[in-house]
Amino acid sequence: MRTQVAIIGAGPAGLLLGHILQRAGIGFVILEQKSREYVLGRIRAGVLEQGSVDILRDLGLDADLEARGLTHHGIYLQYEGTRHHLDFVDLVGRTVTVYGQQALVAHLLAEHDRLGSDVRFEVDGVSPHDMDTDAPYVLAGDGERIDCDLIVGADGYHGVCRPAIPGVTALERGYPYAWLGILADVAPSTDDLIYALHPDGFAMHSMRSPQVSRLYLQVDPSESIDEWSDDRIWDQLQNRLGVDGWTLREGTITEKSITPMRSFVASTLQHGRLFLAGDAGHIVPPTGAKGLNSAIADVALLGRSIAASYRGDASLLSRYSGAALARQWKVQQFSQWMTEMLHVHHEIGDEATRAFRYRSQVGQLEYTTGSRHAQAALAEQYAGLPF
Repeated sequence: MRTQVAIIGAGPAGLLLGHILQRAGIGFVILEQKSREYVLGRIRAGVLEQGSVDILRDLGLDADLEARGLTHHGIYLQYEGTRHHLDFVDLVGRTVTVYGQQALVAHLLAEHDRLGSDVRFEVDGVSPHDMDTDAPYVLAGDGERIDCDLIVGADGYHGVCRPAIPGVTALERGYPYAWLGILADVAPSTDDLIYALHPDGFAMHSMRSPQVSRLYLQVDPSESIDEWSDDRIWDQLQNRLGVDGWTLREGTITEKSITPMRSFVASTLQHGRLFLAGDAGHIVPPTGAKGLNSAIADVALLGRSIAASYRGDASLLSRYSGAALARQWKVQQFSQWMTEMLHVHHEIGDEATRAFRYRSQVGQLEYTTGSRHAQAALAEQYAGLPF
């Protein structure tokens, strides 16, 4: 068969790009190795920058978001038993919206179903070919050849597209901590998200709906989820999030997992007629809530560039990698800064060294919460850099 754009990967990046191309009248096919059920069942990020919300609204893809999204005007930073609110609307005139990636993927896929888009699941052995020629194509596992003008790799960190780029390198770093995340059937105990530094480790209170809370604990990456009973989890959440005059509500834990943290950026996001988007090209630690938003930023830029190329202007497409990576490195810096400011470094040096590091983190938080300029810088980046 032949199409204009072959998209490999049916996560949020691939599905959203499909809608952008559909609106521009550009043909596409989306190929996904995993099953539809697997894709719909993945629990991932849950905070959308205002720019991400604006893009979904402009595309007419915000019906479910408007019904289920929770708009937040800021966040809390907590340390030394005190909680400080940063009001993003007051600081930079912007908001963020809590809306789970799982819900976004379900809505994007339902809209593709309604439009009759060619989205295929459980397609094994997908591979891109001849990206550096004028006639690229994709082979599917059953031997089908899909000729196309462009190939987009939205197939994640472990996908086939990035390794297909000759000479591509990965700039990355690991972190000596992980997040234990839970979903609990209990109303949130906070109006805005809480980020807490505690001597025993980081903790966070988020939410998925007015009835479901999402909470996190810093743990060692080597720990097994089997070591964490529900009672132990709630005890640590109470300990790390507790402040005078506030109560953390507890409920039935319906999902729990441990996720290691890392930063990664590919040296390039394009080669010939192959373009990378989302986790295929970069990953951030979750502290700054940038993973899903980075994917949306990529495909917003890439979709606009592809549409311009079909109108005869290929200049945007030729500059895609440089423009996307320039934004991504700012996002990486912010995510790393938030992560290192809020996580306890149990593994570094002796007791005196660790105490020094912890007190310096407290000092950093005191400066951030005590300076309107510092608060504005955090709010500007958290609510989202321009797309």
